[in-house]
Amino acid sequence: MNELLILISAALLLIGSAFTLIASLGLLRLPDLYTRMHAASKAGTMGACLMLIALAIHAADFGTMSRALAGVVFILLTAPVSAHLLAKAAYAVGYRLHESSVRDEMASKDDR
Repeated sequence: MNELLILISAALLLIGSAFTLIASLGLLRLPDLYTRMHAASKAGTMGACLMLIALAIHAADFGTMSRALAGVVFILLTAPVSAHLLAKAAYAVGYRLHESSVRDEMASKDDR
């Protein structure tokens, strides 16, 4: 049973690392602030949560497991809200979408 838990936590770590790698590649390759923020908030959150779940499975004591799962809940609750607020603030300051973007839903009717 112990070997099975080690294999599950190792698989979750690898999958979480892959998501984190995808998020970092998105930060490097995507054209504007909004798509970069999307990559960081979605794939980065998934990667961090999977790695914390792997820690919770691998941990031998209840304290570490409960803190890791509390971290997962905290990340899942705060990452989407903070990404939304940062994107809205960036748009209000004047960061515009990349020219390859299809639609600007935040633009006023006069700007369309």
